Amino acid sequence: MARSAIVQEYAPPSSTPTLTLDHKTIHERQQNGIARPKGYRVSWHANPAVEPHHFGQSHPMKPWRLTLTKQLVMAYGMHHAMDLYLAREASYEEMAEFHKTDYLDFLRQVIPGDMENPEQGENIARFNFGDDCPIFDGLYNYCSLYAGGSIDAARKLCNNQSEIAINWSGGLHHAKKAEASGFCYVNDIVLGILQLLRLHPRVMYIDIDVHHGDGVEQAFWSTDRVLTVSFHKYDKDNFFPGTGALDSTGPTHPLNPGAHHAVNVPLHDGIDDESYIRLFREVVGSCISTYQPGAIVLQCGADSLGCDRLGCFNLNVAAHAPASPTSKPSDTIDPNIPETVAFRNHFGPDYSLFPPLSEMRKLENKNPRSYLSGLVQSIHEQLRYMQGAPSVQMSFIPPDILGLREDTEKEIEEQMEQQDEAREENEGGGSASKNSRRRELERGAGQRGELFSA
Repeated sequence: MARSAIVQEYAPPSSTPTLTLDHKTIHERQQNGIARPKGYRVSWHANPAVEPHHFGQSHPMKPWRLTLTKQLVMAYGMHHAMDLYLAREASYEEMAEFHKTDYLDFLRQVIPGDMENPEQGENIARFNFGDDCPIFDGLYNYCSLYAGGSIDAARKLCNNQSEIAINWSGGLHHAKKAEASGFCYVNDIVLGILQLLRLHPRVMYIDIDVHHGDGVEQAFWSTDRVLTVSFHKYDKDNFFPGTGALDSTGPTHPLNPGAHHAVNVPLHDGIDDESYIRLFREVVGSCISTYQPGAIVLQCGADSLGCDRLGCFNLNVAAHAPASPTSKPSDTIDPNIPETVAFRNHFGPDYSLFPPLSEMRKLENKNPRSYLSGLVQSIHEQLRYMQGAPSVQMSFIPPDILGLREDTEKEIEEQMEQQDEAREENEGGGSASKNSRRRELERGAGQRGELFSA
């Protein structure tokens, strides 16, 4: 048998490039002017393990859409303009900074078959599991993955490794301290804000989901260190969650630190782009000017866009742009989705970044200009009651903010303990003076709220 029939000689390398997909991505980047921003860093925090989780065939919450988002971002080459981080799972202890341990224990051990288990009936009812919040395989893993992304993003901000941090898998704003709600199990937003509060005296939270951000508002109800601002559809009796009225501004007692620190912007069906953008800029601009936050957290719920099966607004993608610090003008990006996008068929029939959502299902705009002007006037009046931006003296940043490895953390803790012991021996002050000093520093941190308790 001829030698060539068994082993082929190596031929010279082909002149045809092998990384054609990368070349096409580079072309999209250059064509759309996508480059790393100057003067600030944008980071993307994700873990692909969150994408395969499945709520159920008929459930509207589909984590697999994260796969479509990722493919779209990468096809345009936008990932080259960001720092990419593989987010780890949030630990039990990290999630327990807000959630009750018995609730986390239930999340960790429950299985789908328990929905029919009489022994688990009490817990299922107590923790609000059911059609909206089903039990599915890998539930705890799913929660820890998306929560880990938000915690990691907040830590990168605190550690000055990023100025804008994105977690597209997060934003589950309905989850309560010991209760699932509205497709949400663990409130990653609250966990992220807790990290930011270790460094920043004031954090502002903005929510543009069509549903009221009740879980985050409730968590920080009694503190002046977080200002919550929610734009949402409001109908107390007929639209979930039925909260977020204009006059729901925080605790009613004027001496409670959280008084006036919940800003709610209740909207009716059919608001359009022009009205929404004008309203957003007026409200958010006034809040930032008055509150002067050190960090801003944005929940960018896509169900406020037109044609969403759960929504009722007439908003196009461009209407979300004023809320996003990373958005580019729509006239600088080719709206035609690249042919290289995996699963491109899911973006049909127009295959456009900016489909005419407001025309595809047009609803009557029930938000006249007089109503929107009244909202702005009421919110301006509410902001007047804020007694200036709260100030909190920050004397110590916990070492876990820096994202140090566990062994390094232990070394730091041992060193601090030795220093404390030596200081106590020298000063003879004991622990009472140290504790009273801490209470003095934290006096403005809130009272008797869900998160901050006396």
